[in-house]
Amino acid sequence: MTDQPTPPRGPYADIAPALDDLTQRVLFGEVSERPGLSKRDRSLVTAAALVAGYHTNELPFHLRRAVENGVTRDELIEAITHLAYYAGWPAASTAFGIAREVLAGQRDSPASTHSSRPSIGSV
Repeated sequence: MTDQPTPPRGPYADIAPALDDLTQRVLFGEVSERPGLSKRDRSLVTAAALVAGYHTNELPFHLRRAVENGVTRDELIEAITHLAYYAGWPAASTAFGIAREVLAGQRDSPASTHSSRPSIGSV
């Protein structure tokens, strides 16, 4: 018997082991680790693509991952606000509902909490 660590398993490893392997090894391995973008920038691009594509199932995970990779709450809110014009109001509105839950309790700067005007970004 070997003492090798078990590789991480994704949420569908039990039903689609080949897809899980590709996700872990290729997407989160080879693709995510390419040197052309920082992890931070790659996370911001991924979150934007998910918002624009209305991919709500994957968005919570990737918003959390973006924060872990250095994207600030304010940057995520600003990106979603910007995407409202390009991806549509429904996509942005839905993304804000998800961001409200994922980013609850996080604040970037005093300026973001003392705005004199209400904004959709104050989730």
